[in-house]
Amino acid sequence: MGFDEQEYTRSFDIRSWKKLLPFLRPYRGLIAAVIVLNVFCAVIDIALPLFQRCAIDAFIETGDLSGLPGFAVFYGLVIAAQALAVILFTRRSMRIEMQVGRDMKRACFVHLQTLSLSYYNVTPVGYLLSRIMSDTNRIAGMIAWNATDILWAVFYVLGVFGVMFLLNPGLAAAVILIVPVISLLTAWFQDRILRWNRRVRKMNSRITSAYNEGIMGARTSKTLVIEEQNSREFEAVTQDMRASSVRAARLSAVYIPLVMFFSSLTTAIVLARGGALALEHQLLIGTLSAFTAYAVGVFEPIRQIARNIADILSLQANIERVMGLLEEQPLITDTPEVIGKYGTTFAPKRENWEPIRGDIEFRDVSFRYPDGNEEVLSHFNLKIPAGSTIAIVGETGAGKSTLVNLACRFFEPTSGQVLIDGRDYRERSQLWLHSHIGYVLQSPHLFSGTVMENIRYGRLDATDEEVIAAAKAVSADAVAMRLEKGYQSDVGEGGDRLSTGEKQLISFARAVLADPRIFVLDEATSSIDTKTERLIQEATELLLKGRTSFLIAHRLSTIRRADRILVVRDGAIVEQGTHEELIRQKGYYRDLYRRQFEQEKMQKL
Repeated sequence: MGFDEQEYTRSFDIRSWKKLLPFLRPYRGLIAAVIVLNVFCAVIDIALPLFQRCAIDAFIETGDLSGLPGFAVFYGLVIAAQALAVILFTRRSMRIEMQVGRDMKRACFVHLQTLSLSYYNVTPVGYLLSRIMSDTNRIAGMIAWNATDILWAVFYVLGVFGVMFLLNPGLAAAVILIVPVISLLTAWFQDRILRWNRRVRKMNSRITSAYNEGIMGARTSKTLVIEEQNSREFEAVTQDMRASSVRAARLSAVYIPLVMFFSSLTTAIVLARGGALALEHQLLIGTLSAFTAYAVGVFEPIRQIARNIADILSLQANIERVMGLLEEQPLITDTPEVIGKYGTTFAPKRENWEPIRGDIEFRDVSFRYPDGNEEVLSHFNLKIPAGSTIAIVGETGAGKSTLVNLACRFFEPTSGQVLIDGRDYRERSQLWLHSHIGYVLQSPHLFSGTVMENIRYGRLDATDEEVIAAAKAVSADAVAMRLEKGYQSDVGEGGDRLSTGEKQLISFARAVLADPRIFVLDEATSSIDTKTERLIQEATELLLKGRTSFLIAHRLSTIRRADRILVVRDGAIVEQGTHEELIRQKGYYRDLYRRQFEQEKMQKL
């Protein structure tokens, strides 16, 4: 079972529902108005058959129509009042649904900004999207509509039974005797219909996922010639959904006629018994008419109550998933003292931020990943003077990013300290440190928007001239000039209108604009052609001067001028020194360098 398919089978728990109160409290006035309007509509629905009784007994039976115009006007006003109540109820319920859903989505999105990177390493994107979009929509919709529908139905059913007993207890008892039968039928069928409908929703999610993979991986599918395999897998999923849908439809096809049969049976009993009483002049025709209307109409609300209760009980799983996301705690947090001085991510106190030089020291640092048992670093010590360029090399999976993640406080040491400018970086806020870091990833990510907007993310208050200057510094202006609208050209979703090299150049320009004191290039040139790489190297040699820099290198030829090279193997630093020193050691680094040099030489041939 995939991560996104986790089932929540906990029985009803009021504590989960209480967690919704902060989202409902701002709209308690709207909710109260919806309740009042629902009760008002239920009262009118209960009263309408009584109007029918009155009209028959007062006008039809007597043949006296003198009071009919006044009655018709009053009846019309009641119907108009109910129509107005329905309009007001609908508008307020829609506001509740939209605003509660918006607030929950906003809370989830804001909370996600506070979570540590480790959370995203283990949590699928589809899981997050499902919680933020599908679950919040369902919660808001059920609260706005289903909960109020239950209120209306309960009030209506109780009111109808009360009125029937007042009109004729004998006939009322005949109707009520059928209620347990309908209730048992509803409970049995709704449980099974709900179970199969859940399966249909799950299959629908899988079909959506298959569509997504098919579209996103279309190029790979064609190059691997696996269209037939994809088609077979998709057909299997759709067949499963079809079977589940048919099963749910069959149950509904049996259940609905059964309810209609018992409803008709009740109506027949009322007509037979009531007709006999009417012939004996023990029951007025108007009363019989009202009873018949109640008998026909009372069972649909009962069925509606059962269906909505089942749906609302199943809603607990959605609540648990959303609240589980909102209650997820970041692994890295600032202390209350640090927050008091430096502020939070969303409310920084920049006036208290000290300037940063860029001295970094690892002091007796040991580290293991949160989901790991073995230490990646053990009692590690390293001093990096401000302005130094540190290169980290090693084979894929060796652990090259661990040191950088620790230095940038994306993770924190299991024991020991990381000092920035002589102070433990936990004594300052995460935002203070991250605001002084420029990070260029191996796989560049661009946001939907223009070239200008994507570069400006490096510093939001930058002028157009500063953005253009940053682009020229790394030759990203060539990318803008190639596009039809220049810097105002849209890069597409994720930058899909640009090549990998062009996206990387814009990422470099964005980092340059930020003017960071600590610069990280995470194999940033491994996906770039040789010509583009040369342009970037020329620009970065100038830009890295005076900044503490980390180069996580794939091509060893790019780090020969680094002040120090750290060689990582199996999660540990096995060698360190300058390029010349490591070559003279004739160790692991020299073997890596020679092997890569020979591979590049063969590629040129």
